[in-house]
Amino acid sequence: MFVEQIKNNGKPYLRLVHAVRKANKNGDMVSSKQVLLNIGPLDRFDDGQPDYVDRLKKSFKAGNPLIPALLPFCSSPKSTETYRFTIRESSPDCFGHPKLFCHLLLERILEELGLRNFFSSYKGFTKIEYDVYGFARLLIFGRLLNPASKCATVRQNDDYYEPVLKDFNPDNVYDTLSFIADNKDRIIRRINTNLVKKAGRSPEVIYYDVTNFYYETESADDDILDEEGNVIDKGLRKYGVCKEERHLPIVQMGLFMDDDGIPIAIESFSGNTLDHLTLRPAMKKTIDDLEFSRFILIADWGICNYMNLLHLLDAGNGYIVSKSLLKSTKAEQKWTYDDEGYKIVSPDFKYKSRIVKRTVKDESGNSRKVEEQVVVYWSRKFEERSKRENKKFLDFLQKLEESPSSFRITALQSKALRKFMYKDYVNIKTEEAVNSSDIRGFVDFDKVAEYRKSLGYYQIVTSELAMDPQTVIDKYHGLTQIEDLFRVMKGDLETRPLYVRTPEHIDAHLLTCMISLILIRIIQKKIRDLGENKREDAYWNVGMSAERIQRALNKWEVDKLPDDLYRFMDIDDPDLALILKAFSIEIPPKLYRKADLKSIKTGTKIFT
Repeated sequence: MFVEQIKNNGKPYLRLVHAVRKANKNGDMVSSKQVLLNIGPLDRFDDGQPDYVDRLKKSFKAGNPLIPALLPFCSSPKSTETYRFTIRESSPDCFGHPKLFCHLLLERILEELGLRNFFSSYKGFTKIEYDVYGFARLLIFGRLLNPASKCATVRQNDDYYEPVLKDFNPDNVYDTLSFIADNKDRIIRRINTNLVKKAGRSPEVIYYDVTNFYYETESADDDILDEEGNVIDKGLRKYGVCKEERHLPIVQMGLFMDDDGIPIAIESFSGNTLDHLTLRPAMKKTIDDLEFSRFILIADWGICNYMNLLHLLDAGNGYIVSKSLLKSTKAEQKWTYDDEGYKIVSPDFKYKSRIVKRTVKDESGNSRKVEEQVVVYWSRKFEERSKRENKKFLDFLQKLEESPSSFRITALQSKALRKFMYKDYVNIKTEEAVNSSDIRGFVDFDKVAEYRKSLGYYQIVTSELAMDPQTVIDKYHGLTQIEDLFRVMKGDLETRPLYVRTPEHIDAHLLTCMISLILIRIIQKKIRDLGENKREDAYWNVGMSAERIQRALNKWEVDKLPDDLYRFMDIDDPDLALILKAFSIEIPPKLYRKADLKSIKTGTKIFT
């Protein structure tokens, strides 16, 4: 028995029904409903508080219904259903064939992000005949659950309890990539509009960082030139500085993220594009058009030069960025290392700040004056980590200083030493071992001392003059969340190596990866909001790692039994149980019919 809401003369109406199975005219057993009680119009009982119907259903199941007329139907112990079916030896039903059920949760998230309506409306507008939304869902689900090539992802269609596609041509997956690329900006706007409207997204800060993805190919893309030799279309796959130190063509990717760790927008650039040249084009193409209220952009200094920062200020926004101490002026370094003015938080942490005025150049070459708050801090944890990560190089520097003629220097060590060389050093050897006598006179050990002294110190500059320095530090450290996003993309989602070749398909591939990442982050946020299973970092936690979510969702399967009965698999898995709890999905221990399975999806709320 269960309470359901229907329409009666166009008005919400409540009734108590019981699911029964009876034979139709063909003799087949089908599910139907038997009405036990017509409760009455909803407005007669609604108390005006949110989710009345949901609360009514839960109270009825608990035996204490909000409507007294239902009490006789739950006063006696609930009778349990006994299942009877027969499986004959040699029947195919002897073997189980579990199918993924988790895609129904993922599909509900996509619906709440507005993507089902978006793809449906644009399919009608463009007269597309194939199931473009079905292919898009397969690409997104496959990337999250079982990353594979585009063709292999299409073959996963039958892995789901409800196959996503029916009567399809597998080659349309590439047409879908083209459709996604053509509508990339519209898709990003639709997602962000719904996150603002339904999830309350109103980011006070936006994080930005750049990474790159490599190709398993030796051939970089050529630029397309006009008759005069001017570049009219720059190739996307280019040789550049690969973050993973692979000597292969790469594509640069810039990613924006909100303060909940949920991606906002994504842009791709040629592999040889410098990081700081990506920010303004990426902002002009997406962020500037999303109509966010004032925000503070947080990024590393390597991405934010003053031309980029002035673009933010001119739009009424702000910034918090790191700045290298070793590249700062002597006066700035002296102020940083001077103990005067520091606020001692603990023996392991101290900070201080000041307001400075600077004259900088904008993108037109004009001089502009800016006022900034400079925050510096020292952290014992940061110092110990820096020493641990650079131990081999620090030991090498010490040996070089103490006994420069006792060992040889490799080309890699020579490259690392460049920042400690005098400016008049010109004999750079990169391809072979360099004898220490070649560089002994050119190493500036005063710079080495400065490097050692800087360990543990960090410098941040911000446009927010009145912001508390500790808040500036905390907000900046949230940037580590975007580094976690990159790890998930390159690891769990297997975004690289890239195999699609055209710029349009590369854009579409990265966008589907970003949407999969949004799904993971929404699941993580729901888990985090429960306050359970925390993985505490210094400044943030994800609730549950992407790897564990991926593994748990793959366990959420349903197996069909005779007589159209279904049973769930591994529903007691701890991680899967936590995901279900986060979305208030209840799956009692029983066998299910199709109507029951459908109600699980329709009753799942994503944003509350």
